[in-house]
Amino acid sequence: MFRGFYTAASGMLAQMRREQMVTNNLANVNTPGYKADRAVMRAFPQMLIERMAEDQVPGGAEVGELATGVYVQETIPKFVQGTLIETGNMTDLALIQGDVPDEAGALFFTVQNADGELRYTRNGNFTIDGAGRLVDNAGHFVLAADGEPVVLSDPQFTVEPDGTVMDNGSAVGQLQIAYAANPLNLVKEDGGLFRLEDGGTLPSAIEEEGVNYQLKQRFLEGSNVDVEKSMVQLMDAFRSLQANQQVLKAYDKTMGLAVNKVGRIV
Repeated sequence: MFRGFYTAASGMLAQMRREQMVTNNLANVNTPGYKADRAVMRAFPQMLIERMAEDQVPGGAEVGELATGVYVQETIPKFVQGTLIETGNMTDLALIQGDVPDEAGALFFTVQNADGELRYTRNGNFTIDGAGRLVDNAGHFVLAADGEPVVLSDPQFTVEPDGTVMDNGSAVGQLQIAYAANPLNLVKEDGGLFRLEDGGTLPSAIEEEGVNYQLKQRFLEGSNVDVEKSMVQLMDAFRSLQANQQVLKAYDKTMGLAVNKVGRIV
């Protein structure tokens, strides 16, 4: 009986986490370069149920498997290309991914935080700081292929499709585009940033054979959140949560009857 409590409760917790994930996706529907998360749910270890023999010695006929609950194992971003949005701003850049050697591979802008650590993003909503450096919304430096921040003297700079930055008619560097053959090794952080699990660095897409991409200035890559699908997922999670809640109430009522009436002397 108590197993049913734990199974229903685990289902409620899993659906609550799923609701939070979908709600976060919907909250970032207008965030440039945002990659929607999807939940991977997994059952607790299952038990094999057998019917005991008449002499109570194990080894009777198999009844079947019994699941003891479910949980959200992890949330995985979907690295599908978002739609392009024209903004007209010189500092907005959209990274358009072409062919890559690995079907699941993904490309990213490379930025550097105040501690000198590298992070990766698809959000090309950049700006220029007081020192003329190209930075993201959090002030992280946008890096060139030589590993140095991109420094500009003219806000009317241009960016070629291959990422070459032209400032006053002269090339000042090429934007460092990183390539992740398996983006599932990346850890998602706040602000649309990603990092490698082991703290390493991704290889440059510029030097990677078979990787094709282009940059489009005055455009942004929109979020890849599917609003209609997310709303359906949200309702599904809510209904599943309600169903587990009703099961929990039924078990509670049954336990109440067992405690108060079973074995009661009338």
